[in-house]
Amino acid sequence: MYQQMIFVNLATHDLDAAKKFFTELGYTINDQFSDDKTASVVISDAIVAMVHTRPRYAEFTKKEIADAKKTSEVLLALSAESRGKVDELVDKAVAAGGSIAGETQDHGFMYGRSFDDLDGHTWEVVWMDPSAVEG
Repeated sequence: MYQQMIFVNLATHDLDAAKKFFTELGYTINDQFSDDKTASVVISDAIVAMVHTRPRYAEFTKKEIADAKKTSEVLLALSAESRGKVDELVDKAVAAGGSIAGETQDHGFMYGRSFDDLDGHTWEVVWMDPSAVEG
């Protein structure tokens, strides 16, 4: 069966810093689809973040590029396999230079935290109890 993928395209002010940040979170850079203007960050088999320098990103749009430190253009949400994995990823992001974005959400059956990456893009990391989804 065909597995649909998502390629999230993000602008960065500093490509080298962005690559270092995402590899410190445990993700890999796919060199086949990366160059001096773009980093292909492999998050999972189905999720890839294409991080572009601002001039490269501008090649794909006629719109003004949002400054994610000042405006919110998107909230990126990633699932996690456990509450501990939520904390682990967010703690890695903060240690790598990111910052906490918002309050921890703990609803018992669902737990989430969020962080802003170096460019201000907000990433939410959420765990949901599988039994809550089934019921």
